[in-house]
Amino acid sequence: MKQFLAVGQIINTHGIKGELKVYPLTDDIKRFRKLKKVYIDGVEKDVVWCKLQADKVILKIEGIDSMDDAVKYKQKYLEVSREDAVKLPEGSYFVADIIGCEVVDENDTVLGKVYDVIKTHSNDVYWIKEPKELLIPALKDIIISMDIEDRRIVIKPVEVWQA
Repeated sequence: MKQFLAVGQIINTHGIKGELKVYPLTDDIKRFRKLKKVYIDGVEKDVVWCKLQADKVILKIEGIDSMDDAVKYKQKYLEVSREDAVKLPEGSYFVADIIGCEVVDENDTVLGKVYDVIKTHSNDVYWIKEPKELLIPALKDIIISMDIEDRRIVIKPVEVWQA
């Protein structure tokens, strides 16, 4: 499992004093208020302050003090260490841990690896690109088991739930 988890992507500068506009990659944007430190390219940075907008976050990071400094970080990801990440309830997983898991059906037919997790209003969808494209709704009726340690997800056969 990854040691660091992405919580946001820097999409632009904000103002002239080095503030960063961040697109959150978390379910709850309010979590940014609790951030004391983040990692950018593996380098630890202290968070000075945070301001929440409707769907974006403005962060002031120690050592980024001008617009010229800030523009160098555009498109980079903000990460937190796994130890500092929010504690998930039983049966919930970080997207970073799901991506790359092998998906098999209960007949042990390999369907491919999770390429991405698509968020929808009702449920997540696991996207497999190869060997053939497949979208798997992340529902208890379809997912039989998830073993993140062994990187394996077992689902009901596709014919059963697509009928």
